[in-house]
Amino acid sequence: MKISRIVFFALCLTALACSPEKPVENKPETYQVINPLVKDTSYTSEYVAEIQSVRYVEVRSKIKGFIEKNYVDEGQAVQKGQLLFSLSFSEFEKELQKAEADYKASLADLKAAEVELNNVKHLVEKNIVSKPELDVLQAKANALKAKVEEAVAHKEQVALHLSFAQIKAPYDGIINRIPHKMGSLIEEGDMLTSISDNREIFAYFHLSEIDYLNYIGNEEKETKTVVLKLANNDLYPHKGKIETIESEFDRETGNIAFRARFPNPEAILKHGANGKIVINKILKNALIIPQKSTFEIQDQLYVFVVDKDNMLRQRKIVPKMRFTDFYAVESGLTKNDRIVFEGVENAKDGAKIEPVPIDLAAAVPAEPQH
Repeated sequence: MKISRIVFFALCLTALACSPEKPVENKPETYQVINPLVKDTSYTSEYVAEIQSVRYVEVRSKIKGFIEKNYVDEGQAVQKGQLLFSLSFSEFEKELQKAEADYKASLADLKAAEVELNNVKHLVEKNIVSKPELDVLQAKANALKAKVEEAVAHKEQVALHLSFAQIKAPYDGIINRIPHKMGSLIEEGDMLTSISDNREIFAYFHLSEIDYLNYIGNEEKETKTVVLKLANNDLYPHKGKIETIESEFDRETGNIAFRARFPNPEAILKHGANGKIVINKILKNALIIPQKSTFEIQDQLYVFVVDKDNMLRQRKIVPKMRFTDFYAVESGLTKNDRIVFEGVENAKDGAKIEPVPIDLAAAVPAEPQH
């Protein structure tokens, strides 16, 4: 009985050992796949800007003298024609009095000569005096007339110098630093203060030759509107507009200067401040793919393209621009290519997959961040 059981089990084991194994099926892995998206994509670029008042002038003395009085203080708003400083002018007053006296004396000499000339003309007509004597008196009168004109010019010049002792505001604005106080000796050409008209400001910034050409090539009405980012990275609440571009590039830097104008109703912006100009740009018909669909090999960018047989093919691409989560592709792909959406780190070149198409447009934000 025991022997029969042993034989039975041996036969069963033999049968199991001889039965053929069933083949294990390798099911292809499933990957989401997308087509690159073609769309106009806006992005921003920032450029360091120097802020200047629309009107800024250094007020300098045109004469030498002592500051007799300051009529304004630093930071004060002034109006056009308002008196700012007065310099010592007693010397010019005396010189003006002397010039006035010289003018009156010259005028009196001229009148006396003209009376004598008229008398001689009557005598010449009666042949009592010879004509050469009349010519001499005429020449004398002409010389005195020239002397009167010289006296008038000298008097006006002295009066002009006297007016220079009264320094007035050339336009409405804000007084800046006053380096010389009352009683200071001022030389001709010394700066007394400066005045800024900050109701509007200019922002000067520079573009490289490539950025300039791209700007000109894509210049549209909306690209002339710019935003100013302040030094604390806050955005200035008022938008500006690009007004002008310089006519030549700087040979040392290779850049060209732009000028934008901004309103400044709250007087936030000051002459000499710094900021950044933010320009909105448009990339026409950009070929967009997600960054998660790419991988790098030796600083080169690649994607996995799915061929017609659903096989993965590694392909090198050249990016044109990088956004926060996406690339704009310069070359290497077309809008009809199918690429692996995510999970490229696990994919293998030559592997067969089960593609699951998804709509990339639903995954791309309205404006990719640059």
